[in-house]
Amino acid sequence: MKITKNTLDYQDQKTNVMYFLPDLNDEVKPTFVLLTHGYTSDKSSIITWAIRLAEAGASVALFDLPGHYQGNYSEVKDFSYFKEHAHELFPQAFNGLISAFLEEFPLNEHFTQPAMLKLALGGHSLGAMLSLKALKLPEFELFEKRAIGVGLGMAPKDVVHLFDTPFYKSTLNVREQLVSPELKPDNVFPWIRDEKYNIELADSDIHLITGIDDLVVGDDGMERLQESLSKKNNRVSIDKPSKLPHHEPALAASYVKKYLKKINWI
Repeated sequence: MKITKNTLDYQDQKTNVMYFLPDLNDEVKPTFVLLTHGYTSDKSSIITWAIRLAEAGASVALFDLPGHYQGNYSEVKDFSYFKEHAHELFPQAFNGLISAFLEEFPLNEHFTQPAMLKLALGGHSLGAMLSLKALKLPEFELFEKRAIGVGLGMAPKDVVHLFDTPFYKSTLNVREQLVSPELKPDNVFPWIRDEKYNIELADSDIHLITGIDDLVVGDDGMERLQESLSKKNNRVSIDKPSKLPHHEPALAASYVKKYLKKINWI
């Protein structure tokens, strides 16, 4: 495969992106995948997803979220702006992936047309939530698309989420320093919780993957999210591996690939 490096614009700064393209000698699929990582992490945490999918013929964009220092040293100066616009990095990554694809496969330009292209948006945890928000953007309206969310669930409203417990917050002392001050847990965690309850997404295809041993999502957190999304006429399927702890999203690569293979996209 071929990997190219580029950047995406975020206000007056840049955030990093990598494009993974299939091998010229293998079968190239009209399948594009846009991916991003979870809170306090970076794109290396799910690079296995991009590699496995590119090996199977898909073209993949994998980008770092702004204000996540392990991926880049950009800053989030205004959390309100991040909340409203972070998911708009998906269309930017899409446009960059198209350009990289056409440079490598100029004879396959027809693959990028809405009538042929298959588009998956996905990520881990925070990245998964942002992919759901991006799924409804007008830039993707004409394409056959679906979301893939790993490590994403919903706690009951009357139950204290693991994120909100003193124990979990104490473990973030170091990790909190890996992100912009505006992305501190006290800002991010309530926002993530509220977004999952209030997301305006309907009539969409969504696949959720969460490990039985994912302590952040909890025993039935994924199923709760599935039920909530299904009430809005979304078609939601789930996969629950026995070993996929929240802090090891790289292990989801085979399950992401298996799902896209099952629906004949790779």
